[in-house]
Amino acid sequence: MLTKEREVKLIDLCSSLIRTRSYSGEEKQIILQLQHIFKDKGCSDIYIDESGSITACFKGKRQGKKLLFDSHVDTVPVTDPTQWKYDPFGGDIHNGRIYGRGSSDMKGALAAVIMAVEYFIADTQNDFAGEIVVSGVVHEESFEGIASRNISNRVQPDFVVIGEASNLNLAHGQRGRAEIVVETFGKPAHSANPKAGLNAVYKMTKLIEAMQGLSVSHHPVLGHGILELTDIKSSPYPGLSVVPEYCKATFDRRLLVGETKKNVIAPIEKLIKKFQNHDPDFQARVSYSFGREACYTDADIEAERFFPAWIYDEEEYFIQTAYQGLKEIGLDPEMAVYSFCTNGSHYAGEAGIKTMGFGPSKESQAHVNDEYIEISQLTGACRGYYGLMNALLNGK
Repeated sequence: MLTKEREVKLIDLCSSLIRTRSYSGEEKQIILQLQHIFKDKGCSDIYIDESGSITACFKGKRQGKKLLFDSHVDTVPVTDPTQWKYDPFGGDIHNGRIYGRGSSDMKGALAAVIMAVEYFIADTQNDFAGEIVVSGVVHEESFEGIASRNISNRVQPDFVVIGEASNLNLAHGQRGRAEIVVETFGKPAHSANPKAGLNAVYKMTKLIEAMQGLSVSHHPVLGHGILELTDIKSSPYPGLSVVPEYCKATFDRRLLVGETKKNVIAPIEKLIKKFQNHDPDFQARVSYSFGREACYTDADIEAERFFPAWIYDEEEYFIQTAYQGLKEIGLDPEMAVYSFCTNGSHYAGEAGIKTMGFGPSKESQAHVNDEYIEISQLTGACRGYYGLMNALLNGK
């Protein structure tokens, strides 16, 4: 289904998307670019929601299922362009690779699905069952799945394909992520007379040491849950001859299926109570980090940072249908799971929508200097999306 002419159009679109800088909260230009692209491809059902995400719906001639292809359009920043060999916003091609921020995470996937829809509609002459919806989601790098809530509420898809990098394998699950905040409270005093105060950092170090002994759950496919300290701060800062009265530590918690807000935080709450029973001066609390970011639409996006894990059995009918669709288009995928968090945390983890992941490139290309996507992966993804449309909508 990919002629040389079609391949050139795919590569050009990928490079064009890379050239449009789209940091989280600054996605307006790429959303407008996508709006123009969708209109140019004859789509009349285009919607931009209050957070700024865009969806384009392509309807077949016959009634059927709704298939949503999820791609986020935001990227992490380029912190130091001088550390890049190639222009991070050039979309330049070298040795079979397209370089630039977002090439793998995940503008390559977005380009591949847009062109796959165009080619699928042209080849079938729009004679397919159901609807194909392509989304460009904002603020995924900050809040995995939160902006997707608006999309699933409006579209109500039967199936979702997450386009995050899977090396052209079929992902049927992922670990989730939570950001846990632990705070300890003390009493300020002059550091020349520390016994007059209570050092909140000392209280925190004892709690952190105890937390290192907490067991985390294990899943036979997703692996181990993780609880890892990522930062620690004390107040006042700088501490000019003052015993710190406050300390805050942040932990990254990788989640497994079945873990809830309540049962993830419960062991830490139990530890705090244990310390309080032995030390009447021990004051601490634990909570989930709450984030708020401004969208380019002037709306705010906000949420507790708790993004659930999800997994489907490899033998689920829609997973097997998708797998056969990829095989029939000429790919040779393996069954896989994501190690990182995706918008699937909402679609599958929160909403219970049948979800899978399939995308070009390797997970290791995300967020790195000289990020790139292999052209062979880009074209493979385009073929794969075409195969998924055929399998999940036409039952072939």
